[in-house]
Amino acid sequence: MRIEIYGQQLDVTPALREYVETKFSRLQRHFEQPFEVRAQLGLDKPDHRAEANVICAGRTLHADAAAPDMYSAIDLLVDKLDRLLLKHKGKQVDQSRRAESLSRIGETG
Repeated sequence: MRIEIYGQQLDVTPALREYVETKFSRLQRHFEQPFEVRAQLGLDKPDHRAEANVICAGRTLHADAAAPDMYSAIDLLVDKLDRLLLKHKGKQVDQSRRAESLSRIGETG
């Protein structure tokens, strides 16, 4: 997994970068194949904002979150991305099962 972190009206400190990388590492458990994450951290006064695009298997998934502090915004963002990736993985599994069942129907018919 490759993670790119950008700051908008905000300096991305090493501690903040490490926190983002640690939190995003939990997303790897959903896919064996490598994927890319582009995260943007910024200020949207009075809130802190975190946005991310996950590019995996030719699809781009987007999520954003806002909270009173940056660490909370990152936590909310990772939770949203986790749900999005699970939903995407479920769709992939459903498509492969549908293709298998259609091929079995074609063989017997």
